[in-house]
Amino acid sequence: MKTCWFLFLTFAKIGLFTLGGGYAMLPLIERELVDKYALFNRREFLDMVAVAQAAPGVMAINLSIMAGYKSAGFWGCLSAALGAALPSFIIILLIAVFFRGFQDNPVVRRVFMGVRPAVVALIAVPVFNLSKAAGITWKSVWIPVLCALLVWLVKVSPVYIVLGAGLAGFLYGRKSGVRGEK
Repeated sequence: MKTCWFLFLTFAKIGLFTLGGGYAMLPLIERELVDKYALFNRREFLDMVAVAQAAPGVMAINLSIMAGYKSAGFWGCLSAALGAALPSFIIILLIAVFFRGFQDNPVVRRVFMGVRPAVVALIAVPVFNLSKAAGITWKSVWIPVLCALLVWLVKVSPVYIVLGAGLAGFLYGRKSGVRGEK
């Protein structure tokens, strides 16, 4: 039960003080679960992030569910997910109740405009960390850049990008004889 309470408090603290969504939360989650408390090693964390991104739903919630389940089973899963979701839910509820009176306030607008660059930076850090951990080098950086450009400029659905990348990885593995780890 101590682990469940720890998971709830850890994810609630991260959820309460992070702007920008799941990707902005990644460095904080990594620092808490990998660096500070050593619940997981970097490889395990990277694998959990990959599965959380591929699964439907909110990435931060998916990651909290996996971390909670690996740490403390069902109750850990429930505790971590509640910890990750509850602060956002309460904040959104409060904003919905009170924001109508402030939405046209020029100070509030400037605050939101000022937060945008910080959110971009918070999202950029995990992208660089994950690319390093995933083994993306200067020789292979063209792949994610091409995928991003296809989605952004050509408006290709990310679903097709994921399916195409999976097929390409499968074919590459068959051609080169690469086998999965056991």
